[in-house]
Amino acid sequence: MQDLKKRLTEEQDPEDSELKEINRLLGSYTQAITMGRLSSVGLPLITGQRILGVIFVFREYAEFSSNDRTLLSSFADQAAIAVQNAQLYTQVENDRRRVTGLLDSAADGILILTQDLHIESANQSFSFIYGEPSTSLIGEAHDEIIQWEKPPHGMTLSEAIADGWPLTPHATLYVEGDLKRKNNPIPIPVGITYAPLISQAGKLVNIITTIRDITRFRQADELKATFISVVTEALKTPVALIKGYAGTLRRDDARWDKDVVNESLQVIEEEADRLSEYIENLLDVTRLQAEGFSLKRNDTQIADIIQHVAERMQTQTSGHKIVVDIPQPLPIIVADDARINQVITNLVSNSIKYAPDGEIRIKAVCRGENLIVCVSDDGPGIDPNDAPYIFDRFYRSPNATRQTKGAGLGLFLAKSIVRAHGGRIWIDSDHSKGTRICFCLPMTTVD
Repeated sequence: MQDLKKRLTEEQDPEDSELKEINRLLGSYTQAITMGRLSSVGLPLITGQRILGVIFVFREYAEFSSNDRTLLSSFADQAAIAVQNAQLYTQVENDRRRVTGLLDSAADGILILTQDLHIESANQSFSFIYGEPSTSLIGEAHDEIIQWEKPPHGMTLSEAIADGWPLTPHATLYVEGDLKRKNNPIPIPVGITYAPLISQAGKLVNIITTIRDITRFRQADELKATFISVVTEALKTPVALIKGYAGTLRRDDARWDKDVVNESLQVIEEEADRLSEYIENLLDVTRLQAEGFSLKRNDTQIADIIQHVAERMQTQTSGHKIVVDIPQPLPIIVADDARINQVITNLVSNSIKYAPDGEIRIKAVCRGENLIVCVSDDGPGIDPNDAPYIFDRFYRSPNATRQTKGAGLGLFLAKSIVRAHGGRIWIDSDHSKGTRICFCLPMTTVD
């Protein structure tokens, strides 16, 4: 039978195939196999110039007449159409499943709109963005779903269509703004691209709508603006002081005594140190954003680091007494001693900045598998409204901004360093007076 189909397929014109010869051979085979009890006829299934297959009909004893063959040929034509339709349906269904799979796997939200701007299809990503099952969106008007919290940047779809859009098949439309969401009072920043699907006759068939969550881009822009503002403010004061004192000392019309010169030079040195600290912190933040911290782990004795920080920071203040409280011997851990030194220094520096004169205590203890270090002071404490944000980069409370200078990077870097070691950092809310910030480090090696 495969030979018969192949022979038919190889014909230049299926209508002119050697059906008589084929049927003769088929009849001979049938006679031989059935011992004359059956007669047979072969009919090709033809659509256009394509042969889909061959129908073989058998019946007992009586031969097929010309009328029988004509009737069977008509049946074969109808069967060929049915087979072709079934194949086309299968192909269309497979294509539909493929497109649906692609839409649902897309990270961006996608809506397919009809000519009259109703939703024909919605993928899972848009359902997640909007907060409504995709099935409930089908048939809804575009303007009922896409609603803006405030006027967006760019022309809306309704405004564009009223202005004649689309004028060409490739005329995309982009609009950006805060999209209102179902069952969520907080809008979400999105960028929406509309692309027309035009038929060969030049008619608008569908509008493919892509909705992208641009929250991270918005945050990046806000962070950039904050960065510029904070850095400008943080660097401006030390530079101005250094320039002012240096200019004063250079005056030709003045003769300064030794005490004035020393005081001026001390201010210049302190402000230069502050500039150096800002720059180093900014470099650390940049490294963290680019590739994370590269830790140089080695055997580290935390007690020695604490003692070193206490002695060094005591020279930075005359109004505070820095006390080291280590009630038990501390084990050696595997850590980056320079980075841990930076964490403790930042915590003590914060206490010096924000706490009035008094005691600053650095305490370290072992608890289970962790080594815990706490820095406490006798200051006013942290406002509960500020507590959730003090480890965020560039965050400074309104009171802190008025009272002290800084860029809001010290605690952010401390948190990043501790987390890079596999530890955590927190505000000790049980501390009754002042502020106490603690961090813990695992006493085992973190790969």
